[in-house]
Amino acid sequence: MSDDKARHTGGCACGAIRYRIDEAPLASGICHCRTCRKVASATTLPFVTFPVRTLVYEQGKPSAFASSKGVMRTFCGSCGSPISYQNDADPDLVDIMTVSLDDPDAYRPTFHVWTSEKVAWDVICDELPAYPRGRA
Repeated sequence: MSDDKARHTGGCACGAIRYRIDEAPLASGICHCRTCRKVASATTLPFVTFPVRTLVYEQGKPSAFASSKGVMRTFCGSCGSPISYQNDADPDLVDIMTVSLDDPDAYRPTFHVWTSEKVAWDVICDELPAYPRGRA
């Protein structure tokens, strides 16, 4: 990913939640797992991974829930927009939902994860690496 230290900003659909991240992203991917699909009500959920230490909520506080063992997700309690994903296995990282960024075009996905759980009619139409489970 880019080595710039630009400020990244974003938030939910209704504007109740606003955040900033002051560090460069580490990865950008697309998840096909059942839980992400359910949370997003979509076939996939694109994400950008950042160091969690620089995530600052500047407006509002997201609601949170444990979507599975060791996994915490945040979302806007007003509009339901998914905001973040954290896994106890990588406590120093946070996945921010790409389309919650003010500039979602800034970080093109570079891989797919959990393709073993994708819906049958969801066709991956790119040449990006695709992992049946999580990244190695």
